[in-house]
Amino acid sequence: MKKKYFWESFMKWLFFASALVSVISIVVIFYFIFEGGVPFMVRYGISDFLFGTKWTPSNANPEYGILPMIIGSLVITFGAILIGVPTGVFTSIFMAKFCPPKLYKFFKPAVNMMAAIPSIVYGFFALRLIVPFMRGLVGGTGMNILTASILLGIMILPTIIGLSESSLRAVPASYYEGSIALGATHERSVVRVMVPAAKSGIVSAVILGIGRAIGETMAVILVAGNQPRIPSSVTQGVRTMTTNIVLEMAYAAGEHREALIATSVVLFIFIIIINAAFSIVKRKGI
Repeated sequence: MKKKYFWESFMKWLFFASALVSVISIVVIFYFIFEGGVPFMVRYGISDFLFGTKWTPSNANPEYGILPMIIGSLVITFGAILIGVPTGVFTSIFMAKFCPPKLYKFFKPAVNMMAAIPSIVYGFFALRLIVPFMRGLVGGTGMNILTASILLGIMILPTIIGLSESSLRAVPASYYEGSIALGATHERSVVRVMVPAAKSGIVSAVILGIGRAIGETMAVILVAGNQPRIPSSVTQGVRTMTTNIVLEMAYAAGEHREALIATSVVLFIFIIIINAAFSIVKRKGI
């Protein structure tokens, strides 16, 4: 009896320690990012840093305005949402309620495989296929907002499809059966009954997809053009916050390095906002 109690107590504290490691990791990351970035933002000027339009760290009088990178991140993410969300949600509805079993055996592993492909591989895929297509369609180098949005729209599909499908399958079968019993067709029952019932999970999948898009780095480096400017067209190249950090951190020093860490603070705040929205959706069941 004592031995059994010991192992139960041991496993309880082991699980607690594992959970504590996760919490401590987040706190430590939060502290070191903000400790390294916030003092620079205060010293340089928060408004000048957030709303400045020039990023010239190597000049005699360097300027560290990240508004072009913020706009680049938001525009590319918005484009990815327009492309990836409808495609992902419609695909999940098809897989959950319309897909024949034989076809599902092919579709499901394919979606899972998409989630396992490294982002750099997606980037090379876009370089070989999407960039030349865009170059012929709109001119220029083909590395622009539209190209990056298409690529990110593809990359967020596994997240949206997987979670949305799981939400649809979690809806009680009685909802569908009751709708059919009232005379509704299969299509109407799915669209008007099953999808609204799974809305909370679908919205959560979309929010997680947005988090994946706004935090993507390696694939975007290859296809976005990496030009720190405010774009006037979707056919122009831009630079996102993540690519700005990766491209310059290797050789940055002093104030330049602090500015990049401050950029990560802004990105971290974006992620916090996205996760907070996810928590609200899950809690309220919107």
